[in-house]
Amino acid sequence: QVQLVESGGGSVQAGGSLRLSCAASGATDSRPCMGWFRQAPGKEREGVVTIYSDALTRYTDSVRGRFTISKDNAKNILYLQMSSLKPEDTAMYYCAAGPPGYYSCDASRPGNFMDWGQGTQVTVSS
Repeated sequence: QVQLVESGGGSVQAGGSLRLSCAASGATDSRPCMGWFRQAPGKEREGVVTIYSDALTRYTDSVRGRFTISKDNAKNILYLQMSSLKPEDTAMYYCAAGPPGYYSCDASRPGNFMDWGQGTQVTVSS
């Protein structure tokens, strides 16, 4: 089991930037697949980006080129750097860990992720 705690959310004007952090603890060594997801009011939970073994990354089209996922392995922190933020990015953002051996690490399959943080709210105003 992996415990995840997000932070770094807040309110920002359109075009601004935020960096979200996800502190991980527990059996992190066996969880190479990590991801960020978001859910806006009235919408389904959406995969934002995943990273597998600090190498393979997959971004959803709406954030590609604006968001960047990274990890600090020494501190067990997963980051989501968000720039050029748009009002449509407004959502609750969650980090999650996939099960051991989840090689596909697919951000479009949130149901495959087994450990979730509590979420951090991102609000982008125009």
